[in-house]
Amino acid sequence: MKQQIAQILTQAVQTLKEQGVIPEDAQPRIHVENTKDKSHGDFATNLAMMLTKVAGMPPRAVAEKIIPLVESDPLVTKVEIAGPGFINFFVNESAKFDVVKTILDEKDAYGRVNVGQGKSVLVEFVSANPTGPLHVGHGRGAAYGASVSNLLDAAGFQVSREYYVNDAGRQMDILATSVWLRYLQACGEELTFPSNGYKGDYILDIAGQIKVQFSETLKKPVFEVFAGVHPDEGQPEGDKELHIDDLIVKAKNLLDSHYADVFKIAVDSILADIKEDLEGFNVRFDNWFSEKSLMDSGVIDAALEKLQAAGKIYEKGGALWFKSTDYGDEKDRVVVRDNGLKTYFASDIAYHFNKLERGFDLLIDIWGSDHHGYIPRVRAAMEAMETDPTQLEVLLVQFAILYRGGEKLAMSTRSGEFVTLRELREEVGVDAARFFYVQRKSEQHMDFDLDLAKSQSNENPVYYIQYAHARICRVLSQSVDKGYQLDLNAGLASLDKLTLEHEADLATELAKFPEIIARAAVVYEPHQIAYYLKDVANAFHSYYNAGQFIVEDDAIRQARLTLISATKQVLQNGLTLLDVSAPESM
Repeated sequence: MKQQIAQILTQAVQTLKEQGVIPEDAQPRIHVENTKDKSHGDFATNLAMMLTKVAGMPPRAVAEKIIPLVESDPLVTKVEIAGPGFINFFVNESAKFDVVKTILDEKDAYGRVNVGQGKSVLVEFVSANPTGPLHVGHGRGAAYGASVSNLLDAAGFQVSREYYVNDAGRQMDILATSVWLRYLQACGEELTFPSNGYKGDYILDIAGQIKVQFSETLKKPVFEVFAGVHPDEGQPEGDKELHIDDLIVKAKNLLDSHYADVFKIAVDSILADIKEDLEGFNVRFDNWFSEKSLMDSGVIDAALEKLQAAGKIYEKGGALWFKSTDYGDEKDRVVVRDNGLKTYFASDIAYHFNKLERGFDLLIDIWGSDHHGYIPRVRAAMEAMETDPTQLEVLLVQFAILYRGGEKLAMSTRSGEFVTLRELREEVGVDAARFFYVQRKSEQHMDFDLDLAKSQSNENPVYYIQYAHARICRVLSQSVDKGYQLDLNAGLASLDKLTLEHEADLATELAKFPEIIARAAVVYEPHQIAYYLKDVANAFHSYYNAGQFIVEDDAIRQARLTLISATKQVLQNGLTLLDVSAPESM
């Protein structure tokens, strides 16, 4: 209906041009809003204020020119000027229910818009290093990325979902070395585990897999493993970083070709666990992109050579540096260390260049908020590679902090003290976890109350919304039990029988859905869908508590059941965008 008001105003603008009130080249942006106060009508526009400059008259005077051009439309019952020049529209009550037929005709497609006009978008999210199970911090990025992808798809974009697998580099070497050291312990060797190694129980499990496959053939004496290794943290002249780096070198030298076996088993095991975890969380990817493939294919080397040829890389202290300060970064960044190892930044440069080479119109990276410093340097590299940095949109996600019984839960991946995403799913369920993660702006701090997420009360928003859907299903089922068959055609023909304020309010909420999708998609805010669904649920529950649906009067009964059938469809469509189920009973 808002779109219909906008069309009426568009025609009015054209008439004002023909009348010479405004110039032919005037192109005002027509903005229509739902009013917050019903005494001010159903919709309002600031068009008169937008035209005051080109018309050369005060806003109220412009409004007086517009009103005769719009008040005769059959959709409108009254038009009035408010305040400095707002125009308020009161619409025909029966017209508010036109949306019901649209919903029932379009079904699952209701709400979809074409804001994206088929533009291709690559959404890369989660992309956690495969060094351990996904924890609750990763869960928020997963829920947000999946919901943003669904929103963009519903808004007319061609969406590809990608997980960037960091299966190369120092952290992965720390993982493989940690697994091998646990394997040595499983073989009876006594050693002090490095302070900077990965310590979770999952490391012991992988070490056990290696022992089953290789028996004790990969066993080496501890004195040989630690000979010449720099002391660990807590020892005289100790340094945990040098200690673990020396152990990585020892593992590679002592294991020789079998180091690759340990590395692969560790990565494959954790990655399989991550994939299973995400699938169980209703998060699916079109592509799993390997960082190692960038190295093996020479893409990283080619990207760095291109930057060197452009004079954007220089050598200092045996390392290679990218001139990111030329593009506004606070300091230049190392791309190749003095030991010849390439940095994560080098991989990021090549990865983003690769994305653009695949022909996407827009790249969306969803990162943890602790990666905000990477944004200017990645954009700088894109600009230096003569690609368009405006094609990259980086969305930041704050990690969630879990509370149980009012107490904060610990979180440390390296030490192994963290709540996994799988544990969260098992405790509160996928639906609650998915909804709670996206009900706030992604960049806002989030406290996740486990007790609230598990509660079956109106204070639990996902329960409140799902209960509205289940309630409608129950009403429709009770109608059949009482011998009344729902006839949607009869219901649509009788919508003029709906005269209650709750009925008009509910229909008005249902009509907002396409606009909410369009607005939420372009600003990447799935929490707008969460808030909208709470509004629809509230409108339905208020209607439910106000009276009966299954009444003797056939026309009124069919009309009410048809209205709530449309409500059921909208709730289902909205929950689907968030990958939350719409249960038929609760």
